[in-house]
Formats: sequence, structure tokens, C-alpha cells
Amino acid sequence: MRITLILGLLVGGIVLIFFVLLWLQPEWLLTRLRRRSPEVLYSVETEEPVVALTIDDGPDANSSPMILDILEEYQARATFFLITERIPGNEIVVQRMIAEGHELGNHLTEDEPSINLSPKEFELELLEADEALSQFMDVQWMRPGSGWYNDDMLATIEKHGYQCALGSVYPYDPQLGVAWFSANYVLWKVKPGSVIVLHDYDTRGQRTAKALEIILPELEQRGYHVVTLSELTAVQSPIDK
Repeated sequence: MRITLILGLLVGGIVLIFFVLLWLQPEWLLTRLRRRSPEVLYSVETEEPVVALTIDDGPDANSSPMILDILEEYQARATFFLITERIPGNEIVVQRMIAEGHELGNHLTEDEPSINLSPKEFELELLEADEALSQFMDVQWMRPGSGWYNDDMLATIEKHGYQCALGSVYPYDPQLGVAWFSANYVLWKVKPGSVIVLHDYDTRGQRTAKALEIILPELEQRGYHVVTLSELTAVQSPIDK
């Protein structure tokens, strides 16, 4: 029984260490992910004080305008990864995103883990979402639901002219409903070339708006420019393009 207890503690300790490392998002882990899948964008190498802001899961009639208001106040731009089943009824919000210099990304049609879809289902959802988004603008960025992917998904993404984009600063804001924590986590981890991931829709979007009220003035004070993914990749070091 003692051996079983010791083994249980060891396994539990290993699992805890794994999740702590995942939580902290150490640079070596991102480096390994980049080496495994160089076609996936996590961040870029640059010495310029510029970061990309990405916001998932909108649009939302209430929270998206709140986010847009705070972005406009600080002249910050973002890439909005939209779930296209949420666009009907929110077309004016999407048009405002584009009019104010933001860009759209493909986050498929429903809020579900993309990794659970069959290759055929994933391709059909990608194309259905693309058709909805292309009515507003040409879209080049795709982010799988829940952030997990496999080689088949990456091949499909590339086949249809997209690039997969994840991120390097993720404060777990869907899981932790505290705007203050999200804001301070982002400010702790951010550096030139970072890709920040936050979330829209309902109360998550309201928390993001509150977090941005802390994040954006502090980044401005540090001399950072907050831009879209396309703008960020345009300034990365030539060796990394």
C-alpha cells in the first residue's frame, strides 16, 4: 500500500510539474513547438516594441463594442478570430472592426475543439467559415478551436491558403474569470514580438474589455505598439520570415 501511495504521489507530482510548466509557458516549450511545426505562428523575432493582440470567439453585440471602444481609445489594433455562427445579427459590429483598422481571422463555425473533428469535418467547417468571412474581407489567419492541432489539420489549413496562428501570451482567461489576473499575466509575459490571446463573447468579452483598460495604457507607457498579426509579421527579422 505504501508503494502504491508513493507511486501515486510521484505521478501526481509529474502531472503537477507538467501543468505548471504549461501554465508558465516557458520559452523553451514554445521553441520546441515552433521546431515541430514551423508553419504555425506563435510569435516573431523582432527588436521593435511591437506586439500583436488577438481576440477569439466573437462577435458579440454587447462585449465586442466595449472592446472596440477601448482599442480605439489607445489606437491599438487587433486580429479578431470570429466564430461565424455568431455573425448573423452582428454584421454591423464586424464592419466596425474592419473600418477601425482591425483584421478578421477564421475560428471556424462553432465554439468547439477543432481537434475532435474528423479531417473532412474540419475542412468543411474551415470552408464554411471562410465563405462567411470573405463577405467582409480577405482572411489569411486561422486559429483552431481550443488551440490544439495535428498534421492533417495543418495540411488542410495550408491547402486553402491560410496560416495557422496560436500565440505566446495566453492568460487562460476563459478558465479564470478575473480581469485583473489576465491583465497582469499579459504584462508579466509580454515582450517584443509577442502574440497575445484574449477572448470575446458574453462575460468573457466584458472581462477582456476590463483587462485591456489595464493592459493598453501600461503597454503605451512602455513604448509598445499593439497591432494585428499581419502588421506584426511585417516587422519580424528577415531571417525569420
